[in-house]
Amino acid sequence: MLAYAIVFFIVALLAALFGFGGIAAGAAGIAKILFVLFIVLALASFALGLWRHRGS
Repeated sequence: MLAYAIVFFIVALLAALFGFGGIAAGAAGIAKILFVLFIVLALASFALGLWRHRGS
């Protein structure tokens, strides 16, 4: 998922470089959503791993 966020960020940078503002804004928005989703899932996975480890 982080890889997709990076890809959309690069697409946003390239689109902005070539003057496609709408596409750049859309790709940047998608990249932000994917990055936040990645962070939330990574933290949940970390917390679940700690919880399971302590329960054993």
